[in-house]
Amino acid sequence: MEKIVGILGGMGPAATVDMLQKFVDHTPATRDQEHIPILVSSIPTIPDRSASILGDGPSPLPAMQEYTQRLVQGGAKCILIACNTAHYWDKALQAQCPVPIFSMLETAAEAALNLNATQIGVLASTATIEKGLYRRELEKRGLHCIEPDPYNQKAVWESICALKAGDLPKARTLMQHQKELLFQKGAEVIILGCTEIPIILAQEAAETPHRYIDATLTLVQRAIAWYKEK
Repeated sequence: MEKIVGILGGMGPAATVDMLQKFVDHTPATRDQEHIPILVSSIPTIPDRSASILGDGPSPLPAMQEYTQRLVQGGAKCILIACNTAHYWDKALQAQCPVPIFSMLETAAEAALNLNATQIGVLASTATIEKGLYRRELEKRGLHCIEPDPYNQKAVWESICALKAGDLPKARTLMQHQKELLFQKGAEVIILGCTEIPIILAQEAAETPHRYIDATLTLVQRAIAWYKEK
């Protein structure tokens, strides 16, 4: 049976489009038929992940379970979650999903491990930072995690929200300062650990790719490798 990748997206829509574009850009293909079959669920009414984690909103898990089930019913043989913060529920989601859910946290941390670096910066949502989602994965691998302090994390979150609202210039101005602060704190490489951040820092990541790990791209590459497996 044909392998089909399912993308659980809509969290937010721009991040979902970015993940889909990365499949197109990084799949070696010379014609339409050589690209990877993908089903995309982009339902933006899924409750806010950060608000839920921080105690200010309903859980998104029921909606995520529903749309994952629809992807599986549509033929998806693996699931990618196009949202870093939503990985807070990935184990609960996997418990009711008959196909594998690949972890963006794990693929990004593995990418960091494969670099000649031990000081890893993380730019992510406030909920991802507060729950230590990347910190745990990095420390498991013997790497040191460098995160913004609480004051500067507010600016990181403001940047993410600016992109969601369509204000890319504001988002870039805020995030450029925050990534520089992490490098000043000793980060050798920075994980772009929110699916909006690779969009915000796209120019920087393109100009100096050795300084950044695009978490979205690491997950896409994992899915491409899965698709190519016999």
